[in-house]
Amino acid sequence: MLDLSFVSYVTVMSITPGPNNLMLATSGVNFGMRRTLPMVTGIMLGCGIQTALAGALLEVLLTWMGAIRLPLTLLGCGYLLWLSWKIFRSGAPEMREKARPMTMIGGALFQAVNPKAWLMATNVALMYTVNSSILAVMVGFMVLNLPCILVWAMMGDRLGKHLQVPWKLQLFNTIMALSLLATTLWMLVEAIQLA
Repeated sequence: MLDLSFVSYVTVMSITPGPNNLMLATSGVNFGMRRTLPMVTGIMLGCGIQTALAGALLEVLLTWMGAIRLPLTLLGCGYLLWLSWKIFRSGAPEMREKARPMTMIGGALFQAVNPKAWLMATNVALMYTVNSSILAVMVGFMVLNLPCILVWAMMGDRLGKHLQVPWKLQLFNTIMALSLLATTLWMLVEAIQLA
């Protein structure tokens, strides 16, 4: 049975800063809410599918987690470092014409290399698939996740209206890139210490 602890856990984990929310805020600033919605949908679907997979494959996941945790973390951190660079460069006037928001598929696939998303999915599967169906947990996760990630995309959209001056946009993208870089380095250091 999905209970208040499920609602609390998924809500807190979905609304707190992490790679998804930093990317959504940045996309909202740079592309607006409407063009960011496919990414929002992809993240929500990706997290739901990830939670279902973690629940369905929990025994295998727990057995293999020690072996795949560091390579998965390194892969995810490498991708996040690349995204940090892309965010940093996205405010440059010559890059604005080439830039595009992440697609729905891209948002969903991003979850495969997002360490925070794997932590969320694994914890939800561990705690809640014992007493509830995987489908109920997946749908519950997606229903709770959606408004939380929409907040970040909407904040970015609203903030974007105030960042029309090139130096302000570049400063924002630099701060977001450095935030994502710091998050990535923190996850990388923790992963190496646990290895």
